[in-house]
Amino acid sequence: MDTEGIKDAVEQILRGVGEDPRREGLRETPRRIAEMYEEIFAGLKQDAVEELSVGFEEGHREMVVLKDIPFYSMCEHHLLPFYGTAAVGYIPNGRVVGISKIARAVEIFAKRPQLQERLTSQIADAIMQHVQPDGVAVVLRAEHLCMTMRGVKKPGANMVTSAVRGRFEQSPVTRAEFLSLVQETR
Repeated sequence: MDTEGIKDAVEQILRGVGEDPRREGLRETPRRIAEMYEEIFAGLKQDAVEELSVGFEEGHREMVVLKDIPFYSMCEHHLLPFYGTAAVGYIPNGRVVGISKIARAVEIFAKRPQLQERLTSQIADAIMQHVQPDGVAVVLRAEHLCMTMRGVKKPGANMVTSAVRGRFEQSPVTRAEFLSLVQETR
């Protein structure tokens, strides 16, 4: 990551909005933002495939669902956050993957400039390709600050996206089972 380039750009933005980047409260802001970008865009340097390659032969062929996975991402259109929860279900083809690996894959893809639609598909495609289950389903629910604090200003509005592959795509019954498990309250 080009830390110096980010710091210079932040200084330009501060000047552009009419602020003095040398003012006491802003002096360290370019450095802080560069450090923050290093953290929130860490997924650009990480490989979700690595995470998903750790699995176990268990012979399990029933649906596995991990839900309420919190994620935070940055909308690539406005560089404002969107955040919410992910639910991921898959039907193992005998091989299971550690549930922490699924959560980690969600995090890696989210820590990039993103669109929610793309994020949903990336998670589903990576699991389908590298875990090789009989099917996978992903549902993301998120609030977008580009809609909350600017533009139409509709706080509380959530965008829901889904991606289904394999048996989830082919079987309405399987898809309905996943959706009922995802919508269950605790």
